[in-house]
Amino acid sequence: MRKLRHGETLTYGELAERAGFPGQAQAVGQAMGKNPVPLVVPCHRVLAAGGKIGGFSAPGGAATKEKMLRLEGAIATPAQGDLFG
Repeated sequence: MRKLRHGETLTYGELAERAGFPGQAQAVGQAMGKNPVPLVVPCHRVLAAGGKIGGFSAPGGAATKEKMLRLEGAIATPAQGDLFG
């Protein structure tokens, strides 16, 4: 996870596989939930299956994670007036 660069994302499942634990996405997510320094160790760059935001243990939860990803350009920012943004 620390090797993910600015604007780069992957899923919990992909991270589990890279770490040598294929099929253990849930365990990876649980371990990440205990991350005491989410801005230093970029857990906000790890997404749920299908590219969904997923959880985030830092203050503000998933809304903060989404804002951080938008700032990095990892996910699109909705156009002004977009009903779904």
